[in-house]
Amino acid sequence: MMYRLLSSVRLEKSSSGTFLVSARPYRVLRINAQLERLAHKALSEAVAAATAGEKKIWETLVSQGLALRETREDTTDKTSSPSVSVVIPVLDRADDLRKCLESLFQLNFPQERLEIIVVDDGSRDASPQVAKEFGARVVHTGGTGRGPAAARNAGVAVATGDILAFIDSDCTASPEWLNELLPDFAAAEVAAVGGWVDGMNSDRALDRYETVMSSLNLGGRERYGKEGNDTFYLPSCNLLVRRTAFHLVGGFREDLHVGEDVDLTWRLRDCAYRIAYLPKGRVCHNHRSRLWPFMKRRFDYGTSEGTLQTLHPQRRKKMLLPPGLCVALLLLMIGLATLRLPVFTACAAVLILDAFTTHRKLVGRGLRQGFFAVFLARLRAFAGLTYYLGYHLLRYYLLPIILLGILLPKVGLVFLLLGLWVVAVDYGVRRPQNSPLAFALFYLLEQLSYGCGVFVGCWRRKNFASYIFEFS
Repeated sequence: MMYRLLSSVRLEKSSSGTFLVSARPYRVLRINAQLERLAHKALSEAVAAATAGEKKIWETLVSQGLALRETREDTTDKTSSPSVSVVIPVLDRADDLRKCLESLFQLNFPQERLEIIVVDDGSRDASPQVAKEFGARVVHTGGTGRGPAAARNAGVAVATGDILAFIDSDCTASPEWLNELLPDFAAAEVAAVGGWVDGMNSDRALDRYETVMSSLNLGGRERYGKEGNDTFYLPSCNLLVRRTAFHLVGGFREDLHVGEDVDLTWRLRDCAYRIAYLPKGRVCHNHRSRLWPFMKRRFDYGTSEGTLQTLHPQRRKKMLLPPGLCVALLLLMIGLATLRLPVFTACAAVLILDAFTTHRKLVGRGLRQGFFAVFLARLRAFAGLTYYLGYHLLRYYLLPIILLGILLPKVGLVFLLLGLWVVAVDYGVRRPQNSPLAFALFYLLEQLSYGCGVFVGCWRRKNFASYIFEFS
């Protein structure tokens, strides 16, 4: 495996040692002489970890957002690739299945290393016949509507490939789907790799929203997870899993009709396997483009949280709360509610004091950092804190916030402004092909639907751990 430092990272020496300094986000990390030698080379090119110790160091830098892992493109004969079994669950989606299979037969991958298995979950349409037209192996779940987890397990039971490639029947794969994701399995500790999920259509406004905001799309940055209690997972509509690891953890839980992919990838991590998300290996998903199905699906996703927290009580959402910035945010919210100038002045003073304290710490380490640069970095951190707190309030408490705003208009105004900030940030970062008004409408309906689903799911399980955050 190869590693390289991000372009925003630089090396800086001082009387107290050598540091890696990241501009965005602003981070400073002291490093030893061994890592300094590696870092000098990694600033301009990818380097390999020669020992287990070096690999551990690089993985730490990756987890802190200072470095990236790279997998060199495999230039060997593709016949040396691992064998792959593609598993497709289907229920009454003959037309979608046809498009899916057409894309799979366009894969740039040796057909003799590829096995395609379609698992019919009791379709009343021509789905099984479509699969047979393409020469796919057809397996039946033995029932009707047993769910995608049971269907995938039925497919895996007859699969022979070294790697299991899961894709949904309403998805299509890009020609390089497998070639772009398989190289990560060169590391024995990697059990699962997920890829980019794009939107299939752009005709409707909701299609365009889903293209950038779907929970199936994990974004443009590589992500990795191993042991730990964070909530990182991989969606099953574009998921490759090592077959031995899949059997070791027992496959998908068949009693889960939503969140079964979250549960599977968490159990893989619990067994000390590594999972990886790569923003490539593109699969296009036919998103729900009508409002009610869209909201119902988000509601269903939300209901899974109570079940998942019951099955994985150690998993916690994490939130970093710097004391100075939290005080400044509280003052800002009070100022917006009361419209008192002294409160806004106090907020500004706290931000300046926070930047001054941070600057003094850096100078004490011998780092030459201008106060203005540190102040801007702390302002960005303040804006980020405001976004993340606002996002989680919208995600889990939007309905109570609406009711509170009706009863207390001044408090409602503060939350309205906070919500607008959250929407504006996501609109600017995601760059959807929607008008700001349409994006805001879909965004708030999504949060409302998901939040209501979370409450219902937690109520059913009598487990409200989803509302508990781990603060640091």
